[in-house]
Amino acid sequence: MSQSVALITGAAKRLGANTAVRLHQQGYTVVIHCNHSIEQANKLALDLNQLRDNSAFVVQADLSDIAKIDALGKYIAKEFSRLDVLINNASSFYPTPLSTLTSEQYHDLIATNMTAPLFLTKACAPLLKIANGVVINMCDIHATRPLEQHSAYCMAKAGQQMMTYALANELAPDIRVNGVAPGAIEWPNSGIDGEAIEEVLKSIPLQRKGHMNDIAQAIEYLISAPYVTGQILTIDGGRQQVASKGA
Repeated sequence: MSQSVALITGAAKRLGANTAVRLHQQGYTVVIHCNHSIEQANKLALDLNQLRDNSAFVVQADLSDIAKIDALGKYIAKEFSRLDVLINNASSFYPTPLSTLTSEQYHDLIATNMTAPLFLTKACAPLLKIANGVVINMCDIHATRPLEQHSAYCMAKAGQQMMTYALANELAPDIRVNGVAPGAIEWPNSGIDGEAIEEVLKSIPLQRKGHMNDIAQAIEYLISAPYVTGQILTIDGGRQQVASKGA
């Protein structure tokens, strides 16, 4: 296959789906990974294939299972024989107050946010090397700025951020590895009320939440920037750099 191929994990909905659409518009063949959201993934692939035949494919896998990750890498090699872009977007996210934190929650958050991106990058590295490809990890501003009652998630994202830096060195010069750290882009489907949203918006210098296209544009830049590796672009309206008040 001569067409450039992009694999996007967790691409059935939200940021992943929007990124798949944007890369498809640029001519990529997109592989839409999902776990539970198979209906949404199939609908997205159908829509994209109506625009350009045989250009979008769905693969279902539980990325908390390393054996399934290896199988996903073999599927890409068998079906497409190339991979130009890997976007590690799939993620679990929910609060885990220390008083109620379970080992199941901990292992799930570590698996989806840290272990899966590492082992999927390993599985895809041979194809990415041939294509001089790029890995983009969907990181988080809370890798360095703790989010209340989300200690396990923040720990996992901190590990993913260091993984980005480490693999940028280890996989150079053949494969570039970068990340995007979104701020307030899409609110969770539940668990945040209007008052909390207002407080977040007040803390953002640009005084508004971002759009999914802001993340897609950052991803597009990192794909197209051949001299950029080991970087994490923070897309948060300036929230990370809010000045301290007073002494």
